[in-house]
Amino acid sequence: MRVGLLAGLALGLLATGAAQAQVKVAVGAPITGNSAAFGAQLKNGVSQAVEDINKAGGIKGQKVEFSSGDDASDPKQGVSVANKFASDGVKYVVGHFNSGVSIPASEVYADAGIVEITPGSTNVKFTERGLWNVFRTCGRDDQQGAVAGDYLAKEFKGKKVAVIHDKTPYGKGLADETLKAFKAKGGKETLVEGINPGEKDYSALVSKLKQNGIEVVYFGGYYTEAGLIIRQMRDQGLKAPMMGGDGMVDKELVAIAGPGAEGTLTTFPPDARKNPAAKDAVAAFKAKGIDPEAYTLYAYAAVQIFKQAIEGAGTTDAKKVAAYMREGKPFQTVLGPISFDKKGDITKPDYVMYNWKKNDKGVVDYTGNEVTQ
Repeated sequence: MRVGLLAGLALGLLATGAAQAQVKVAVGAPITGNSAAFGAQLKNGVSQAVEDINKAGGIKGQKVEFSSGDDASDPKQGVSVANKFASDGVKYVVGHFNSGVSIPASEVYADAGIVEITPGSTNVKFTERGLWNVFRTCGRDDQQGAVAGDYLAKEFKGKKVAVIHDKTPYGKGLADETLKAFKAKGGKETLVEGINPGEKDYSALVSKLKQNGIEVVYFGGYYTEAGLIIRQMRDQGLKAPMMGGDGMVDKELVAIAGPGAEGTLTTFPPDARKNPAAKDAVAAFKAKGIDPEAYTLYAYAAVQIFKQAIEGAGTTDAKKVAAYMREGKPFQTVLGPISFDKKGDITKPDYVMYNWKKNDKGVVDYTGNEVTQ
């Protein structure tokens, strides 16, 4: 009887251990700071995906454990977050948002045996260094810049164009790629300027734009600075529209810029909320009062990919899972089918131009305002 009791206890402990085995997934994002709205998108996306996967039985019978780290859009803090994830035994990271954070953090993850999928870092360098562990569910600056540069050359032909950037790897990288594409199409810039992110007063820049007779401003950077520049342009009577990239695509842009944001142009992939594959996830977000805009579903898709890759590889070994992800097989996600090339980039990037206009509630928004060329 004693032997039977001990055997029963051992089996019970084994069963408990199996039940407690978990796949650790973390999100690294700017929960605070100038890009906090994007940080909320990433965190919401991962949190909902983990919840939905766990409700459906987890990954290979294991529950997914979710944690988060705030990088505050700061490269040094991002590296600290990466080291914390490594010490916590995390093997799968969704993040970061800012390219300037994702690039140094990815090196920590590579050394620690962690796979990273960024939903929003578009700088070309991220996937060009030959790291085994990096992927993204979004496109790249050279792809986004090509669309923006082509649009500038066609729609603002002969106009005085200023190219402004925030000196970050993302902002300058996108501005450089856009300018390259613009010039390749015969365009000629009137002014190129860098700004210091985090400042509140851009009146000197606006004065310079006015003095040069600028008719359209291309901005490489994030919604906080973009909103301030738009507001101050309007305050000084400069009506030139602003064009920018995915870093401007959040409703906070309008909250900062005010009604002067109407007419703003931004590149971003087709609205994921309209994808039939996202129907159930969108309903789950809306039941919680969350609008899964911009990069929310890109973060959700990253967790779906981790699940399918672990199941497909038949192991939770990070390097084997990463190798499986690079085989080109399609993963079924809320964004539709996604497959990766050998670098970790998606094989079918797709950017469109949005024109921010007033919706039926009188609020300036990009939703449903895709521009056809």
